Amino acid sequence: MKELLVISGKGGTGKTSIVGAFAVLADSKVLADCDVDAADLHLLLDPTVRTTNEFWAGKQAVLDPAKCICSSMRCECGVCAEVCRFGAINGGGSMSVRGIGSVDNASLPKIDSVSCEGCGVCARACPHGAISMEDVMSGHWFVSDTAYGPMVHARLGAAQENSGKLVTEVRREARSIAEGQGLEYIITDGPPGIGCPVISSMSGVDLALIVSEPTVSGVHDMKRVIELAHHFGVKAAVCINKYDLDEVSAGQIEEYCQSEGVEVAGKIPFDEEVVGALVRGVPVVAHDGRGVGIARAGADGADRSGPAGFAGRTEGKAARAMRQLWARVVDCLKG
Repeated sequence: MKELLVISGKGGTGKTSIVGAFAVLADSKVLADCDVDAADLHLLLDPTVRTTNEFWAGKQAVLDPAKCICSSMRCECGVCAEVCRFGAINGGGSMSVRGIGSVDNASLPKIDSVSCEGCGVCARACPHGAISMEDVMSGHWFVSDTAYGPMVHARLGAAQENSGKLVTEVRREARSIAEGQGLEYIITDGPPGIGCPVISSMSGVDLALIVSEPTVSGVHDMKRVIELAHHFGVKAAVCINKYDLDEVSAGQIEEYCQSEGVEVAGKIPFDEEVVGALVRGVPVVAHDGRGVGIARAGADGADRSGPAGFAGRTEGKAARAMRQLWARVVDCLKG
């Protein structure tokens, strides 16, 4: 079993489109969407959710009005508000009160559940023990079926921080499915950047495919991700998406990769057919006659052709490049 992570230094480089193409081209795999802050692989693959699981992480301040002196006195001691550096207390918003829910009492401190970072300073500072830190349900993770195989994905709750723990849950379940079904690949759509979610996605993978684009920010952010991969000893390869929009910058990417010992596994040209495929909600390599043929040749015999009406189309240049990219990625994983 080999684990492939597709990431980028910045958002919008096209990594989800590439993962969608790999979903069609790989026969024996489980898909994972670890970009839990802004998950969108499900928009392309249209999964049917099989199981839904709660994800609990972090803490939130909760007020016990029976212990707060402000519930019996028309005054406020103000200690909790003074120590909150995030302005989450007496800063407006709803107040979370244990066992009661929302309480409208001007004499009680108000804890804004959105602004609260769960640091716990207010609970430690309260002289009457009126504030406690309680677990928060931060989101959900799902096990789903797609036309191209099983998929594990997640959705983070509003204003919830992604420390990487939810990413770990998604990866753990994807690995469990791959081992249980004897699948050959885990193909992961990773988050952008170099923060904790990326580190959680990258640790222990067999190959990190870094998707870049020929722009100033694209080149800069790609370099940071390559440095991160080197730091953790993860084998990396680069794909230059829409390389023909600026071939000078694309050349700079290739020169940098050569100097760092990183292979440029593929170069994908700009192709409006990609936009058309996304609008129709189907991976670009399944958007034409050849894509339908390869999709139907899957190991499980499932009809993976996507929406009807694409037979006979001429394969676009981006789709051809993605096929070549997948072939090279397979070689890198085997090597």
